Amino acid sequence: MTMRLPELREPGPFRADQLRSGDPYELSNGHPIRCLPTGSRGGRATNVGGGVLASDPLVQAVGVDIGFSPSPETLRAPDISVGELPDQPGWVQGVPPLAVEYADTGQDENELRIKMKELFAAGTRYIWVVRLTGPRRVEVHQPGQKPRIANAGEQLEAPGILANPVPVEALWDRETGLRVTFRNLLQRQGYASLDEVRAEGEIQGLRKAIITILSGRGLAVDDEWQTVLANCGDPAVLEAALLQAATASAAEILAILQA
Repeated sequence: MTMRLPELREPGPFRADQLRSGDPYELSNGHPIRCLPTGSRGGRATNVGGGVLASDPLVQAVGVDIGFSPSPETLRAPDISVGELPDQPGWVQGVPPLAVEYADTGQDENELRIKMKELFAAGTRYIWVVRLTGPRRVEVHQPGQKPRIANAGEQLEAPGILANPVPVEALWDRETGLRVTFRNLLQRQGYASLDEVRAEGEIQGLRKAIITILSGRGLAVDDEWQTVLANCGDPAVLEAALLQAATASAAEILAILQA
């Protein structure tokens, strides 16, 4: 929540380098804007949304209330920022490509419009305004385009910034957010889905069982044999090899794996 200021402002007397981390102000054309603490509902939702966006496979960094200073007289801190965020103290030069704002009771709509205008002027590509009052929804803003409303059940996209679409309710609902985060984390590890993880576990189990049976029979396998086994990812072929492992030779098993 911020105090109300007129939409048209003459240059003010302050600069971003005069503010320190933790000061409860943003700057708009040199004018200080007091930023008050977030309410419980807004804080919970911001935490959920930040986790979802941070887990996306394409995202390198996400920050909450990070100060961006595209010019000496401007300092803006979106609720959530997605983009390149240096691991160092001080304000970030420029603006994030994707910014998320949470609007709850007491939101100063005039100030929000000014903030979005300044972020877009400095290069932000998407601003999502999450409305927590009334039917929960997200306003999608892009430079030069008419805002659109995305309701629960719809998806949000930010091409080039996010790899995956984001369900609207994942920006405030914890259970939805956890499911999306889980999917994203699997993808960051190279898995398309949980089913793929299960399949990979099955394949690893079949490979281990074949080696165990052959070792129990006292049959040695060389590095080339083990490489062929490691490169076989077809469960049907591995099952056929396992069925023969109790009686066939290592060479016969190798032939099955290479078939």
